[in-house]
Amino acid sequence: MSTVLEQKGCILRTERGLSIAGTGITIFDVMQYLKAGYPHRFIQDSLTLTSEQLEVALGYISTHSSEVETEYQEMLRSEIEIRSYWENYNRDRFAQIDLMERSGYEAVREKLKERRSARLR
Repeated sequence: MSTVLEQKGCILRTERGLSIAGTGITIFDVMQYLKAGYPHRFIQDSLTLTSEQLEVALGYISTHSSEVETEYQEMLRSEIEIRSYWENYNRDRFAQIDLMERSGYEAVREKLKERRSARLR
């Protein structure tokens, strides 16, 4: 369940974390752009936010900087753990795919060449 955290319900705590109301965008999405050094206008356009939504998000980040930074770092750690899990989980499958014989592709390519040349005649 969402809880209202900031003025007029603009910042909500959802299952994804601190989010901008009416969007699927989290405060962490905004922070990633900020940490990469993007200007505010670029962030606003990229995330399709209104100037008011971006101002509220930036204000919230500024006002609650230590809490938001702690939660952001935890989100990054979690993201790394999840990526590592799936890379390990799929490692054998990717190896099998790489070893699969790609026979049949040559025959298909030859048919395509024949059809192209027939059309050009």
